[in-house]
Amino acid sequence: MNVLIKSATIVDSKSEFHNETVDILIEKGRISKISKGISNPDNYKEIKLDNLHVSQGWFDSSVSFGEPGYEERETIENGLKTAAESGFTAIALNANSNPVIDSFADITLVRAKAQNKATSLYPIGALTKASNSTDLAELFDMKNAGAVAFYDYQKPISNPNLLKIALQYASNFDGLVLSFPQESKISGLGVVNENINSTRLGLKGNPGLAEELQVARDLFLLEYTEGKLHIPTISTAKSVELIREAKAKKLNVTCSVAVHNLVLTDDSLEGFDTRYKVLPPLRTQSDCDALIEGLKDGTIDMVTSDHNPIDIEHKKVEFDHAKYGSIGLESAFGALQTVFTTKKAISILTNGKSRFGISETTVNIGEAANLSLFNPDSKFQFSKENITSKSKNSAFLGMELKGNVYGVIANNKVVIK
Repeated sequence: MNVLIKSATIVDSKSEFHNETVDILIEKGRISKISKGISNPDNYKEIKLDNLHVSQGWFDSSVSFGEPGYEERETIENGLKTAAESGFTAIALNANSNPVIDSFADITLVRAKAQNKATSLYPIGALTKASNSTDLAELFDMKNAGAVAFYDYQKPISNPNLLKIALQYASNFDGLVLSFPQESKISGLGVVNENINSTRLGLKGNPGLAEELQVARDLFLLEYTEGKLHIPTISTAKSVELIREAKAKKLNVTCSVAVHNLVLTDDSLEGFDTRYKVLPPLRTQSDCDALIEGLKDGTIDMVTSDHNPIDIEHKKVEFDHAKYGSIGLESAFGALQTVFTTKKAISILTNGKSRFGISETTVNIGEAANLSLFNPDSKFQFSKENITSKSKNSAFLGMELKGNVYGVIANNKVVIK
């Protein structure tokens, strides 16, 4: 692949060309030259786009597609196309499928389906067999097949001894264990944040306490086992505080937050729109503020779209019966920029790779071209026309977002919307 990018502003604090507007020459998939006014004598494909900015490729640590088993929601092929058009050069795929991805063969299958795509797919294997929280899955075998972590997607590990054993066992091969932060007996049948809005709307509440008890428990287990833990999609101010304290004690823990839990609150539930039924639920503005502060001070390590396509048959129903989840790849950058500067948004979107064992590349001469292309300044109302996913269950429909993504250059491929 040979490409010449014209007049692009580089946003990469690890690049010697950070904040400079330059041309970037890519030959055979690698950056061969960065300077102003590069000529094109070999008639390479040229990329010229309005207010073009370029950064190292973005990473999303929590993505669901559906395949195998739920192809009506999303396929791996279209999901990776969506990720590429949304600026992501790497995604970690949840074991949110039917059957659940819990074996060497399953990991091999999804990796094979993702070959030769611009966006790289890194599978997360189920932590327990069939994600049923009873017996550990074949963790070491899945690690050898290419699994980057182990997680029962949005299913709490109710048995603390099972999580203790998982942390101890995985530490033998530097395995990363994920534990969903929810205590099921406390959350009960709750479907939204337990707060004044849940009472006013007559919807069953899921209190922040359910999350915080589980986070506290998991951190105690982590300290005891000296394992390696990632807590995905926290949503409360108290959770941020607990993880901040754990990091001060030098525990080997990281965490993430979903974009919608940063930007939206339970005030969005007024119309009983099931697009806002997500897990963990949307919380209060004070929680959002604490999460944003946690990202600023490094307590929260990464942001995820928590992209979870759900077909219309499971969303266009009564609120209590609708499935949890929102798609988020297409809106992630634009939503992030409603609360952060471009520089911070890019920093957030490029964090987390090393935690999942994924190599990082910078925008420097000699590096493999692994680039996200975007215009950070455009404002637009997010609509179904902006959605590439097969499912359309976005919590951001109708919201004004900031920043248009053009696509990616990665894995010797160019994907531009």
